[in-house]
Amino acid sequence: MTLRTHGIGRQGLTASVEGLGTFGLTAAYGTRDDAESTATIHRALDLGVTMFDTADFYGLGGAERLLGRALAGRRDEAVIATKVGGVTLDEEDKLVGYANGRPAYLRTAVERSLRRLGVDHIDLLYLHRVDPAVPVEESFGALGELVAEGKVSYLGISEAAPRSIRRAHATAPLSAVQTEYSLFSRDVEVNGVLATTRELGVGFVAYAPLGRGFLSGDIRTVADLPENDFRRTWPRMAEGNLERNLVLVDRIRAVAERAGVSAAQLALAWVLGQGSTAIPGTKRRGYLEANVAAAGIGLTPAVLAELSAAVPVGAAAGNRYTPQAMAAIDK
Repeated sequence: MTLRTHGIGRQGLTASVEGLGTFGLTAAYGTRDDAESTATIHRALDLGVTMFDTADFYGLGGAERLLGRALAGRRDEAVIATKVGGVTLDEEDKLVGYANGRPAYLRTAVERSLRRLGVDHIDLLYLHRVDPAVPVEESFGALGELVAEGKVSYLGISEAAPRSIRRAHATAPLSAVQTEYSLFSRDVEVNGVLATTRELGVGFVAYAPLGRGFLSGDIRTVADLPENDFRRTWPRMAEGNLERNLVLVDRIRAVAERAGVSAAQLALAWVLGQGSTAIPGTKRRGYLEANVAAAGIGLTPAVLAELSAAVPVGAAAGNRYTPQAMAAIDK
């Protein structure tokens, strides 16, 4: 199948309903495999995936470089989304600080992202995290100037509170808000984020729509994760939390078995059924193809409701990030 496209927000951005996240290509989820990752990106293009999501933080510039190399020669088929301002990187891509929304830094960070990606403009640029030390209007004033200069086409914001979304949008119109969203992480349904995007006509992009792979049902113990996988420190994998969360996964699996699809596909179809753009991440072609197939699963209102009831808001045990990372979101 070939993925359908849709509009994201009201500023003119169009992309596939399902994209490809690149967080795990160069870091985070075990050993990197550049050859397979590149082949996965090429296969995604062949299947009609147009949204490719990355960030300067992913692999400290490594994901942007890999994505840029993989898209060389096929740039016109891709909507490249990247993020800056979530961390502070120096000129050698070393991590030297965290959230940085200062206008001068954001300009520098965008120039570095353009070089890593090997492109002359970024299709969708997110402020990765709101810097509590910098008024969001100052950050988006600078980002709006980059749009006027043609270096960026559309703007977004990631993991922001409704008040920050409104202030950013009033300064430089947003096309997208990106936040974690899955059957496992439904905070945006109750904290005002989803309601705010719908009110403002801003698109919603869901990252980690498979609960960082947990909703596949393949992860039953910490031992199922590679030694260098960051999920080993994930609060939801901690003793006590893991056992409670597996109960939720098994509920999804039971519904999936009746529907004749995998638990991962059902969970992804649920996110798409909420009207979101989903950006599941993978570096394997097999998983990519299964994810794309999920976009063709038509869930009835009854099944959508059954899933929502099986894993209600707040059901997951444990926070979705470590305490330090939790402190950086919802600003």
